[in-house]
Amino acid sequence: MEKIMQGIVKFARGSGHVELRPLEERPLPENQVRIEVRATGICGSDLHVFHDTINYNIRTPVVMGHEFSGVVVEKGASVSDHITVGDRVTGEPSIDICGHCDYCLSEHYNLCPDRKVMGYWHDGCFAPYCNATFVHKLPESVGFEAGALTELLACCVHSVTEQAGVVAGDFVAVTGPGPVGLFSALVALAEGGTVALLGTGRDEQRLRLAEELGVHHVIDIDACDPVKRVQELTAGYGADVVVECAGVAPAIRLALDLVRKRGRVSQMGLPGKPIEIDFEKIAYKELQVSGGIGQRRPAWKRALRLMENGRIPSEKLITHHLRLSDWQDAFSLAERQEGVKLMFMPAEG
Repeated sequence: MEKIMQGIVKFARGSGHVELRPLEERPLPENQVRIEVRATGICGSDLHVFHDTINYNIRTPVVMGHEFSGVVVEKGASVSDHITVGDRVTGEPSIDICGHCDYCLSEHYNLCPDRKVMGYWHDGCFAPYCNATFVHKLPESVGFEAGALTELLACCVHSVTEQAGVVAGDFVAVTGPGPVGLFSALVALAEGGTVALLGTGRDEQRLRLAEELGVHHVIDIDACDPVKRVQELTAGYGADVVVECAGVAPAIRLALDLVRKRGRVSQMGLPGKPIEIDFEKIAYKELQVSGGIGQRRPAWKRALRLMENGRIPSEKLITHHLRLSDWQDAFSLAERQEGVKLMFMPAEG
């Protein structure tokens, strides 16, 4: 392993302040493994880190990135024998948790007040190597590129299945056909829901992909009244569940209109700033509203099973492969919402 490597570093707070920088190898903590990164996905939250518009613990300088897969090349002294050098793995962004609060003890450590995450507080995976505390072996049928998307898929499992409680027979409306929305739609399909994915006219490519992936209904909200269309599909009632993945005020307001009385709304999208909604609708419609942030171990296990069983074709969402040195182009593509899932391949430079 080379002593000097380069990674994409957020080197100061504020919008921007990101560049490709040389990195020095640091000693491996005894509870972590070192992973040669084979693939790493660009997440919308990475753009929030770039612009410094995310309400989360950030410490600079920090190597960005938190979605990855790779091969274990070194393990700390206290790491379980379950993980060995040479294993193909993906890993959770959680690097540090307290381990003794109510949230940690109930496996809701995504809410631990002391949780520190790679790509925000600890160095992440936009580099040839990264360290991880909690890793999962990849099933033989899951390649590195699909494996790098396990974190995103686990987030969607957490919000769609664990938080919103989607079950067979539910009519599920998903707002925002980006990677989060597409994965959420696929999870809802896997749970037996009837799924509608909503986007705008500029989302034509993504909505077409959703149809190819088996989503029952795609709705261009610029071409029709989305509330009326969902009511037509649900005998006038509205969606049993709405999973909001766009993270913009109009979509969040729309979610409260799409859902039926006594329905359920799961908020995944992050606006990055306070927004105004008609909160009274939650009372008048007797809604159950939940949020979803990150993921927990049961969601990781379920996500890996869904990919292993072929229920979630993650690789079909990948549209771009880029080198770390092309990070500016990659971030620009993501900002413009071109393609679907963009992926760095660190071994290529």
